[in-house]
Amino acid sequence: MRILLDNCTPRPLKSFLTGHEVKTAMEMGWSALMNGELLNAAEREFDLLITCDRNLRYQQNLTQRTIRLLILTIGRWPALLPLDPQIGMLVNNMPERGFVEFP
Repeated sequence: MRILLDNCTPRPLKSFLTGHEVKTAMEMGWSALMNGELLNAAEREFDLLITCDRNLRYQQNLTQRTIRLLILTIGRWPALLPLDPQIGMLVNNMPERGFVEFP
């Protein structure tokens, strides 16, 4: 699966998503893109967007989006580290469309 990490998502998560092609918004040159623009760009090249922007689902109409979204409610790496196995399981079992908020 091709995964994009949003700017607000801790970068160390990238190394724990083994078996997937993972890029950051910064690596893609998309660090200045916000919400709808980022979603549009991500949909063209990725299967999943991982973000810590909990407001995204309220600011954007996600029902017509083809990209899957994993919205992490915790944005600090030390707090996410113990949840890594569960995040990996979520990524591997994401629904075809829509979003999942975790934890």
